[in-house]
Amino acid sequence: MNIQFKQIQDSLNATFFDRNHEVEALLTAVLARQHVLFIGPAGTGKSALSSMLGQIVTGSTYFQQLLTPYSTPEELFGVLSLKDLEQGRYVRNVEGMLPLSHFAFIDEIFKANSAILNSLLTLINERLYYNNGVPIQSPLMTIVGSSNEYIEEGEGLEALFDRFLLRYEVDYIKENSSFIQMMKSHTKPQVPTMNLGELKQHQQAVDQVNISDAIYDLLAQIRQALVDEGIRPSDRRFKQSLSLLQAKAYLQGRQDVSPSDLQILSNTLWETTDQKTKTKEIVKEHSQDVVMTFIERMNDEFNEILQLSNQALNGEHSQDQISELLLKGKTLSGQVQDFQAKHPARLELVDLRNRMQQELLKLTSAVIGF
Repeated sequence: MNIQFKQIQDSLNATFFDRNHEVEALLTAVLARQHVLFIGPAGTGKSALSSMLGQIVTGSTYFQQLLTPYSTPEELFGVLSLKDLEQGRYVRNVEGMLPLSHFAFIDEIFKANSAILNSLLTLINERLYYNNGVPIQSPLMTIVGSSNEYIEEGEGLEALFDRFLLRYEVDYIKENSSFIQMMKSHTKPQVPTMNLGELKQHQQAVDQVNISDAIYDLLAQIRQALVDEGIRPSDRRFKQSLSLLQAKAYLQGRQDVSPSDLQILSNTLWETTDQKTKTKEIVKEHSQDVVMTFIERMNDEFNEILQLSNQALNGEHSQDQISELLLKGKTLSGQVQDFQAKHPARLELVDLRNRMQQELLKLTSAVIGF
C-alpha cells in the first residue's frame, strides 16, 4: 500500500470507529475521481467523515452545504452579479462555490429541487457548469452526497442517484467495544495530509494500474449473471467502475487488479434496494481470488506427495512408488508453470514453483541414492 494513503487510512480508521468500509470507499472515490453516496440515519458520522476531505488534501478547495426543499441555486452556485444583471446577463459569482471546488459534501442531497437539479447533474457527470450559457470547466474530483433515506419512485431523482458510482449504507456502531472506544475518545482527529500535486500524481498512477483480460472476463460473467436475475446496470456504469477497481488495487499496493478487488462492485452495480442482496451474492461468487484458490490446492496436493515420499524413503514403499510420486510432483510443478504464464504478475506463483523445484531436487537426489 502506498505509504501516504496507508497513514491516512489508518488514521481515519482510528478516528471513526466501525467505519473501515466507508473510509476505504472515500479514499477509493478520491483516487478514482468518482462520487460516493452515504445513506443512513442522522448521527452516524457521515458529515464528519466526509468533511475530512477538506483537511486531507492541502491546497484544494472544499465546499459543504445542507440542502432543504427550499434551497436555492445561490446556495450551491453563487449569487447573481448585480452588474451583469443590469445588462440582462444572468452571471453567477462562482468564486468559493461548488463549481470551483475540488471536493464537496452535500448533505441531504435528495432534497435538491428542480431549480438546482439540472446544473447539479451536469456538474457531477461532466464537470461543467454553465454560467449564463458559458461552460466553466470545474476542478471537481469527488462529491460526497448523503441522505437519511433512499429516493422513492416518481420523485424525478433517479438520474441524480445514478450519478453516484459508490453507494454505502451507514448505520450506528454495531460492536460494543467500538461503541465504548467512541464514548471514551476525546481527541480531535489528526489526519496526515498530502498536497494537491501529490494527489494528482497518485491519481495518474492509478490510471496505470493494469486490468488483465481475466478481470474483463469476470466482469462479463458478472454482467450476464446480473442480467439473468433481471438486474441491468448500464454499460456506462460498468465502464466507470474500472477506475474503482484500479483505485482499490492501488490502495492495496498492487499494480494489477485482482479478482478480490471486484468485491467493491457490490456497492456499485445495483439500481434499486431490492437488488442489493442478489448483486452482492453474484459479485462475491465471481470475486474469489482464483490464484489463491489454485495455490492452496497445489500446496495441499504437493504437501501430500512430500509426506508420502518421506514415508517411502523410510522404507514403507518401493522405489517404483517413490518414482511415481516424483512424477506426480513434476506434473504439479508443470501445472503451476502453465498457470503462472496466465498470471505473470502474481509473484506468489513464482514462490510456489521455486519451492516445488527445490523439494523435487531433494527428492530426486534421494531417489537416486535409494
